[in-house]
Amino acid sequence: MAGNCGGTTIHDLPDVILCNVIAAVSDVRTRNAAALICRKWLLVERSTRTSITLRGNIRNLFMISNCFRSVIHLDISLISPWGHSLPSSVASDPTLIALLLRQAFPSVTSLTVYARNPSTLQLLAPQWPHLKQIKMVRWHQRPQLPPGSDFEPLFESCQDLHSLDLSSFYCWTDDIPPALGSYPHVATKLRRLNLLNPSFPEGFKAQELEDITRACPNLEEFIAACMFDPRYNGFVGDQTLLSMVANCPKLSVLHLADTPSLLNTRGDPNDEGFTHEDARISIPTLIEVFSGLRLLEELALDVCNNVRESGPALEVLNMKCPKLRSLKLGQFHGICMPIESRLDGVALCQGLESLSIRNVGDLTDMGLIAIARGCSRLAKFEVQGCKKITVTGMRTLACLLRKTLVDVKISCCKNLGAVTSLKALEPIQDRIQRLHIDCVWDSVEQFENLDGVEYNFDLNKLDEGGVSNQAVGFTNFFRSTDHDDMCSKKKKCKYSYDLNCSDMQIGEGGNGFYGKVWDRLQYLSLWIAVGELLTPLAAAGLANCPNLEEIRIKVEGDCREWSRPSQHAFGLSSLVRYPRLSKMILDCGDTLGYAHTAPFGQMDLSLWERFYLFDIGTLSLSELDYWPPQDRDVNQRSLSLPAVALLQESLTLRKLFIHGTAHEHFLMFLPKIPNLRDVQLREDYYPAPENDMSTEMRADSCSRFEDALNRRQIDD
Repeated sequence: MAGNCGGTTIHDLPDVILCNVIAAVSDVRTRNAAALICRKWLLVERSTRTSITLRGNIRNLFMISNCFRSVIHLDISLISPWGHSLPSSVASDPTLIALLLRQAFPSVTSLTVYARNPSTLQLLAPQWPHLKQIKMVRWHQRPQLPPGSDFEPLFESCQDLHSLDLSSFYCWTDDIPPALGSYPHVATKLRRLNLLNPSFPEGFKAQELEDITRACPNLEEFIAACMFDPRYNGFVGDQTLLSMVANCPKLSVLHLADTPSLLNTRGDPNDEGFTHEDARISIPTLIEVFSGLRLLEELALDVCNNVRESGPALEVLNMKCPKLRSLKLGQFHGICMPIESRLDGVALCQGLESLSIRNVGDLTDMGLIAIARGCSRLAKFEVQGCKKITVTGMRTLACLLRKTLVDVKISCCKNLGAVTSLKALEPIQDRIQRLHIDCVWDSVEQFENLDGVEYNFDLNKLDEGGVSNQAVGFTNFFRSTDHDDMCSKKKKCKYSYDLNCSDMQIGEGGNGFYGKVWDRLQYLSLWIAVGELLTPLAAAGLANCPNLEEIRIKVEGDCREWSRPSQHAFGLSSLVRYPRLSKMILDCGDTLGYAHTAPFGQMDLSLWERFYLFDIGTLSLSELDYWPPQDRDVNQRSLSLPAVALLQESLTLRKLFIHGTAHEHFLMFLPKIPNLRDVQLREDYYPAPENDMSTEMRADSCSRFEDALNRRQIDD
């Protein structure tokens, strides 16, 4: 970067342009590297940084630099010791810490804070009275206080709030309405309210939703966990939805979800998709709701009870809400029931860029193709729990949306295991960037049989007669679809696509239309049942992903039903084939087992952790998020000795986040990782143990471990 004798360098740029260039850089490490170039770049970087997250120990906050004067987004929810309230973590006067934060970050208008009890906000809220946004975090149990007491210090000091996020704040549903009702001047200014919290056992009841929306008439974004089940008192039905629309007509984002849908657990693929009880949501009510929310851009109605024959309401949604770009539907049936070439239901929502559908019991391949024809702008498509769709419909959808589709999730669909899902997505495998599939390993025979399958129908043969009704339906669909873009170039493929273009073929090599390389795939998410192996992933079709950077693996199931795994290792070493893989989320949090004592012939959780973490040291990971398996009987999710020993072998790790606890003498293995800089222990599961008497969560234990980390010499 030093100047040369004859040429022009970046230092010759005017200061205004240089500031804009550095301000456009979002990656934290890149910004830090830029700040080391020279003093001028240091000052520019510090003056243009608008967001910062603190992870240091609270006892060292006096060392905070005063050069970040432009920071407006401040996150102090992760400061150590994590989960403790601010006053209880400071031996000296906690008011001094609050004043130091105010002095270091005077421009803050957006704050994220772990508020275990109201004392934290009593200290911090007066420091930034002009806060516009706040996200409160608490995983520990709610203190025994009167309803709404958690929010009094905030609403008293910060009366210009526009956004309140409680999606990670453990509280009671009856805390919210009284707090908003007691401070009407704050409630009327709120524009965004996020109450989508998985800690609520039942979600908000009808009267509570009506009270909240009545208190906040200017809401533009409202996200909440609800109770739609009509078997319970206070369920959300027609009257509640209509009152919400009347109370908040300016909504552009509306997300209402049943609490069971927030648990993120995989359902039964053999389920027909229909529940015993229907939701008390009628089609005329939905039509009236959509007619009253003309500014809608994002809509999610994730219900766990049947909403039948919803197609006509979705057609009205398209007409009345022209700005709609994102739609999520759960347990809605009849969303697309095409007859011959006529589009209906959700397929008429032509402006959609994101569509997620869950447990649509009557969705077929014909419906998928209709959605692809009508929603031609889809960049993101998620389908879960749809038993009737097959590789035929999914592959045709991918072909029709080849120009736009980059984010796909296929989960809990009986006919779409790992192999068939990847086969279905071959038309876009050179374009897709984010992908989720279930690691349900199709048999080898099924995998081989797919090599010669004809996924669509030869239209010439269909005209000759003697075909099924479904085939005729496919014919009419494709006759009414413009395939000029798809078939403008003759491309070779091992798999026949007879969409009036029988010569769409491509050889087995290369990166063409149906090549073998997933060129742009950057993020991969996998679900896998407990005891199953990861090793078949490459053989299923993901052998070559040169740009894969991040992978998320969710393991789910009951270890207690197994005596031991079929192999000694899960198969993490098979991920070595991905050269750019640097981030991993290994979530075993929904894996259940015995924490301490297992019956004869059973494995305890320490041995299961060894199974899942074996060979993790062979990967060149820089960041790892790990959820240990748990024993729900004792509400414990703790890192075992074998797990720590295996994590210690990951020599390239820089960040390690353990979503559970660990004993102090176990943690002392980790400083042997040469470049490890950031370690967090988080009890972020509901409810976190309130009085954990083991050594792992004591403030002194965390401090000693952090001191051991900081004493090391780190080159970078």
